[in-house]
Amino acid sequence: MHIQRISLASKILLGLGVAGMALLSGCTTVTLTNLTPSSMPENPSEIYTFTLRVVPRSSAIDSASITPHIVLDGQSFDMKKSPLGEGLYEFDYQLPAGRDKMAYYYLVDYTAAGNGVISQGQAYTGVTTADVAHRYVLSLEENRGPIGARVGVVGRGFTPQDVIYLDGAPTRTVFESASSLSFFVPALATGRNYQVTLGGSAGSSPVGTFRVDPIDLNVAPPALTLQSGEQQSLTFSVPNPAPAGGLLIDVATDVPESVIMPEVVVPEGQNSVTVPVQGGKPGTGSLILKGYGAGGQISVPVTVTAPMAAPFPAAAPAR
Repeated sequence: MHIQRISLASKILLGLGVAGMALLSGCTTVTLTNLTPSSMPENPSEIYTFTLRVVPRSSAIDSASITPHIVLDGQSFDMKKSPLGEGLYEFDYQLPAGRDKMAYYYLVDYTAAGNGVISQGQAYTGVTTADVAHRYVLSLEENRGPIGARVGVVGRGFTPQDVIYLDGAPTRTVFESASSLSFFVPALATGRNYQVTLGGSAGSSPVGTFRVDPIDLNVAPPALTLQSGEQQSLTFSVPNPAPAGGLLIDVATDVPESVIMPEVVVPEGQNSVTVPVQGGKPGTGSLILKGYGAGGQISVPVTVTAPMAAPFPAAAPAR
């Protein structure tokens, strides 16, 4: 959308009834399209590019006469032709320190000829505001993976309080730096895409989509029976080497006071990991791994019994 303004000389000619001045109305205007985003990612140089597309709507307009300007913060600057394509113009603006908003509009001068008359025309846009985004997401490092995979997120302005969500479900999120986060894919239904969102004190931002793929998992032994204080080894195996960052196996239990075990992570490039499981208080229940197996869940029965009392020593024979 743009507004056309006819120069003073053209108005005088129109007032005199000069033939051919209809060329400057309607079909002889130029179309101005603002290609500058309303929010631009912050960069260390603090230089931001404004882009305009100018398309003549009549052959009466001399393309070589098209001269675009940008009026930014009350100052007019000439725009240069962009190497990206015909009809594109650019201007690089050095934002003053401490600023994060810019008000601007475009103004284009051009010449039109018709019936032997050459006239000056002018078109301009409305005032637009652009701001600098100090916090934004550039991309996911991967767009699919199995439950437990560690996925990187690249951007700017991250904080330790940020959390990545998949369709609203929070993930275990790791703050690495102001420009890098990672998250572990939670135990969700496999074979479908999820909307990824970054949430924190600065609000929420869309990140993209992520597909959770199914994965086979084998646990050995298939059941555990141990006494309080006793340890047994439990091995978790996957068919393919664990991805970069390792593969987190989210293990839950319905008898938390009876089972003592560390976090289970298959190391990057490995197919299995073995962890010690120690018996706590006596009890019977299961280790539960959601998102794995044909039924979407694997259960490992666990029985913890009280330690057997030591037998009394035999009495010494009488003399």
